[in-house]
Amino acid sequence: MPQPLTKAKQQNTYDAIVVGSGISGGWAAKELCEKGLRVLMLERGRMIEHPKDYTTTNKSLWEFEHRLNLSLNDKQTHPIQSRHWSFREDNKHFYINDLDNPYEEKQRFDWIRGDIVGGRSLLWSRATYRWSDLDFEANLRDGHGVDWPIRYKDIAPWYDYVERFIGVSGSKENIPQLPDGIFQPPFEMNAVEKHFKQQIETQYHDRKVIIGRTANLTEPVKGRGLCQSRNLCHRGCPWGAYFSTNASTMPAAFATGNLTLKSGALVNKVLYNEQTQRAEGVEVLNTQTKQTEEYYAKIIFLNASTVATGFILLNSVSNRFPNGLGNDSDQVGRNLMDHHKGLSFSATVDGYAEDYYKGYRPTNIYIPRFMNVQDKAADFLRGYHFGGGAYRSRDTNGAVLGEELKQNLSEAGQWHMSLYAFGECLPYADNRVTLSKDKKDPWGRPLVVADCSFKDNEHHMHEHIKTTGLEMLQAAGYRDPQVSGSISYPGNANHEMGIARMGRDHKNSVLNAHNQLHEVPNVFITDGSCMTSSSCVNPSLTYMALTARACDYAVAELKKGEL
Repeated sequence: MPQPLTKAKQQNTYDAIVVGSGISGGWAAKELCEKGLRVLMLERGRMIEHPKDYTTTNKSLWEFEHRLNLSLNDKQTHPIQSRHWSFREDNKHFYINDLDNPYEEKQRFDWIRGDIVGGRSLLWSRATYRWSDLDFEANLRDGHGVDWPIRYKDIAPWYDYVERFIGVSGSKENIPQLPDGIFQPPFEMNAVEKHFKQQIETQYHDRKVIIGRTANLTEPVKGRGLCQSRNLCHRGCPWGAYFSTNASTMPAAFATGNLTLKSGALVNKVLYNEQTQRAEGVEVLNTQTKQTEEYYAKIIFLNASTVATGFILLNSVSNRFPNGLGNDSDQVGRNLMDHHKGLSFSATVDGYAEDYYKGYRPTNIYIPRFMNVQDKAADFLRGYHFGGGAYRSRDTNGAVLGEELKQNLSEAGQWHMSLYAFGECLPYADNRVTLSKDKKDPWGRPLVVADCSFKDNEHHMHEHIKTTGLEMLQAAGYRDPQVSGSISYPGNANHEMGIARMGRDHKNSVLNAHNQLHEVPNVFITDGSCMTSSSCVNPSLTYMALTARACDYAVAELKKGEL
């Protein structure tokens, strides 16, 4: 009897397991495969093959039954996903069905999820910025959270490495709080944006207006084509012109011959061996058969996305870890962060009647953080950035039907300038995810419970953003500046992070400087869970750089016999 079981275990054994196929999971698979390891990637969602499964990418507006709007049924089956602006008729098939995948909200938390191979790498907004020591030193300076165990110099070479591979368009600006990178040629600002830049930089010594740095190609990269400026990235790009797992890291991993991908594989827990004091594998629920399976490996990378990774850790209980894997510090699940947003600024711009622009550029202009950079200058800690752009409206001029309407819509209308902002959230121990003690999900697993809110510091920052946004539109000389909206709910910026933070001390953190569980050295976490603070800067590039760095360390340690 033991022999078949031994063979089964051998068949399910790999050098490394990567849980999740999103931005960081794809990078983990690529790096580990290219370093010679046999890698199993586990993804809960369905298979999406580049480019054939981008089924709506070339459809015109009139080919969609609801003209990109959501039906009543869409909203009923996706009550959480439909809270987010990006969930539309042309890409709704990439998102999770909320009714089949519930969670409990003690306070509203917008958990926006893909349910596909590639995860949110197919859905992200591609903003690609480096963090600086203003970010990595923030907790130490003001005493919130714990100190990062790394600094910019530790991750800078890995930013270089990642940028060269993914392709980032942008301009070198020499802004200390927003380090320059390895850039392809930038997209161009239009005439009004250039005017806005000139006005703001003339009137404010502390502010720069730059073109957005984005993972959209302006020069070809092996296997991927140039951005066509359609701004339909959310449907999946058949040219592979923006970075995604499906178009970039996964093909590189498969090219080694070392990658095995299993979709429909929902990871329940990490299997911990009490004798070796190491993780030995993972338990997986097959979403088709509803049966559990076990897979084994020498090292495990958890990249399921922040909340899902938190679930796996908390659900991985054992005699050694009765409160969840690696949770001696009681920090697993805590310090959940997201950026706050929600304000929309607009103003009318007179003139420039002869100016227009070509295509639909896939990035915005960007105003890097300028508050609390040198000295504290406001009633809140940390800071925020602005994005935005100028565009020409199309006016019906009162026509409703027929030739007059068609003619009016064929002519460019008034120029407008718009802005939005993202602000930093501090780490709070009581912003957390836990597991329900009595409620189960449809798979029979404990229900995730989200309990997270923005607090005084974020609300004070939000009010400050209202003032500065309007002031800048007025300073630029634009007419009738307006602001609308209110502060978002956590999760809605899609930058959820924390819950398994890096730190210097195992007593108050979960991971060390190499993204390694303090108490279980062959488990690494490099998705948003690992973040010790949130900055106001988009985090995806940092996830990628941390992943490449951690893989390099993990393989070196494995070769030395330390894992």
